[in-house]
Amino acid sequence: MTMTESAATAVRFAPGRLFIGGEWREASGGERMDVIAPATGEKLTDVAKGTTADVDAAVAAARAAFDSGVWSGLSSRERARILQRAYELMRERTEELAQAESADVGKPIMLARFVDVNNAAELFEYYASLGHHLDGTVRETSGPTHAYVKKEPLGVVAAITPFNFPLILSASKLAPALIAGNTVVHKPASDTPLSALIMADILQQAGVPDGVVNVVTGPGATLGDHLVSHPGVDKIAFTGSTEVGAHAAALAAQNLKPFTAELGGNAANILFADADLDAAVHTVISAFVFNAGQFCMAGPRLLVERPIYETVLGILGQAVPQVPFGDITAPDTVIGPLASANQLEKVSAMVDRAIAAGARVVTGGEKADLGGGYFYRPTVLADLPADAEAVVDEVFGPVLTVQPFDSEEEAIELANSTKYGLASGIQTSDLAKAHRVAARLQAGITWVNGWALMDASVPFGGVKASGWGREGGPEAMESYQRSHSIVFNLAPGAAQ
Repeated sequence: MTMTESAATAVRFAPGRLFIGGEWREASGGERMDVIAPATGEKLTDVAKGTTADVDAAVAAARAAFDSGVWSGLSSRERARILQRAYELMRERTEELAQAESADVGKPIMLARFVDVNNAAELFEYYASLGHHLDGTVRETSGPTHAYVKKEPLGVVAAITPFNFPLILSASKLAPALIAGNTVVHKPASDTPLSALIMADILQQAGVPDGVVNVVTGPGATLGDHLVSHPGVDKIAFTGSTEVGAHAAALAAQNLKPFTAELGGNAANILFADADLDAAVHTVISAFVFNAGQFCMAGPRLLVERPIYETVLGILGQAVPQVPFGDITAPDTVIGPLASANQLEKVSAMVDRAIAAGARVVTGGEKADLGGGYFYRPTVLADLPADAEAVVDEVFGPVLTVQPFDSEEEAIELANSTKYGLASGIQTSDLAKAHRVAARLQAGITWVNGWALMDASVPFGGVKASGWGREGGPEAMESYQRSHSIVFNLAPGAAQ
């Protein structure tokens, strides 16, 4: 399938309207906004440009659905059956979702099929399974009382998702929020809204009642701020940059709204000299080129034990240019374009500044002219100081910085030296060392002898400036429910 054909497929399966109260509708202002294909730089389609009035309508629909009990009043097992049906429909409609995600985000089609759609579907399957086991607890008390704790939904959840993994990161919020009994207003990234619209259709087809899931597309700052501040919203689930997340958290705090956030990352991948070098280098490359580096849990900082430092740089210089790069419709392509012109310019400018400051370019370091689109060649930079911008800040592109270390202690210090703490990695054949080092890394998840080993049952999230709260696993459920304690007085003479 050519790029033109895949773009046409993506547009055909993605309704370009708002989804509010179970109905597809145009934006209240009648305006539309372009969706650009990152692989070509050309218009892919357009979608409704929602307004704050549309956000108000979506919140009102979600509130009415919640208050009516049409969803929260179902047993968790009934909700689980509907989410299981959504999982089955996602499997049946894999190609639709994959084509939309590939064209909209610029993902290689094979990755969209086997990573994005697969992981998103499994989130619905996993949380559907948890729905068969949701219950409260009875507590022993010291007095003559009978106490039990119920788990209850929060109400209306605002789900705000970014451009890099639209399908997976919407599923990571929708699935636990829905199984817990909440209703949702979803604001996808303005650059990549298509899969959110398809998912609204799938959830409706699966049997989710009208008003339980609502999708409003439009400009992020205007609609996002209004949604976060809306008095009808009970909880915010946000994924995005640290800067925008901090702003959203401040708005939410004004109304004391529960807020979870998966924010930026700048993970260190520690390569010890005793590692299996072939396997480790494969992991290192995968960790920084996956999704063109637009991955909060990417591994853009490589720390290499000094005895193998130059050897590793030599291997990377030979191997990285061989990674299939370019045509996102080709079955073997691994690296596609960046998601937008702005993202391309940001990455390019940061690398240019690093080179000007003395970084050694092992490979890459430039844009790629592939006849259109936002392509940047996978880049390896060496010999940067620990306080260099490209080391300290999140590049969010296919760029790897490489630094040497001389001791286990120094590796840990370097790994923890940025404000971020989302992911980390250790490559070693010494498992005792792996346990020692992992215990001291400031990160929400640490991978040993691999990278991005994700599963719906395993929680992930950040520490420090990478956010708070967890997505995935039963831990995510905690942020979509409240505990309600009910205590009966059993003392003689109490009302019976």
